[in-house]
Amino acid sequence: MAGEQKPSSSILEQFILLAKGTKGSALPALINQVLEAPGVYVFGELLDLPTVQELADGPHSGYLQLLNLFAYGTYPDYVAMKNNLPELSTAQKNKLKHLTIVSLASRMKEFKGLADPAGIATCQKHLATPVMTNNCIPYSVLLKDLDMKNLRELEDLIIEAVYTDIIQGKLDQRNHVLEVDFCIGRDIPKKDISSIVKTLHEWCDGCEAVLMGIEQQVLRANQYKETHNRTQQQIETEVTNIKKTLKATASSSAQDTDQHLAEREGPPLTEQRQPTKKMSKVKGLVSSRH
Repeated sequence: MAGEQKPSSSILEQFILLAKGTKGSALPALINQVLEAPGVYVFGELLDLPTVQELADGPHSGYLQLLNLFAYGTYPDYVAMKNNLPELSTAQKNKLKHLTIVSLASRMKEFKGLADPAGIATCQKHLATPVMTNNCIPYSVLLKDLDMKNLRELEDLIIEAVYTDIIQGKLDQRNHVLEVDFCIGRDIPKKDISSIVKTLHEWCDGCEAVLMGIEQQVLRANQYKETHNRTQQQIETEVTNIKKTLKATASSSAQDTDQHLAEREGPPLTEQRQPTKKMSKVKGLVSSRH
C-alpha cells in the first residue's frame, strides 16, 4: 500500500523562506503551521535558521524544543516532556505518531537478523520493548509507544502513515504485526554525524578490500588462462610433430615392404626369358647338324 508522493520539499521551502524573515511571537505560530502541514516530515533545515535558534533564549523556547522533538524524537519523548512543551493539536499528535512508527521501523532494520541471545538482549536494551524481527513490528510495541487503547485506532493510524508515503508495508491482522518494506529517513542529530562518517569510512574501506580481492582473483584467473593457453599450444605442437613422425615412419615402412616383396618375387621377367632363348639356339644348332 502506498499513497501519492506529496511535494513536501516545496512546502518546506516556503516555510523556510517565511521563517527567515519572521521574528517574535509570529515565529511560534509559523512553527505550529509547519508541524501541522501535510507531507512535511523533515525539519533540520528549519532548525538551522538563526531566527529559529534565537527562540532558545526567549519566552518561546518551548517551540524550539518541540521542533527538535519532531525532528529527532518520538511520541514517548513528548509524553515524558509534555509539561514543559506547548500542547499538540490532533494533527500534530498524529504526525508525531507517524514519525514514531518510522523510528521503530528504522530500529527494526538496525537489529534485524539478531537471533542469538546476546543480540536479543541488545535489542531489548535499546528498545525496552518486545524484540522486532523479520521486518515486523508487533502491535504490542506500537500500542505502547503510540499510547493507543485499541487495535482499530492503531490500524487506522498505520493506514494514514502508509497513504502519506512515509512507510510502505502491510498489516498482518492474524499475527498482530506491521510488516514494513520501506520507511523514509528522519533528520540526523548533529551528534550522530561523526559516527555516521566513521561508519561510511569503514564501509569504504570494506569496499576497497573487496575490490582488491576481486582484482587479485581476476589476476589469478588471467594467469591461469595464459598458462592453460601455453600448455594447450605446446600439446598441439607435440601432437603435430608426432603426426609428422608417424607419417614419415609409415612412408618409410611402406617403401621397405615394397622392396622386400620385390626381392622375394625374383629377377625381372627379361632375365627369366634369356635362358629360354639360349636353349632355342642350342636346339637349332643340333637340328642343323643332323
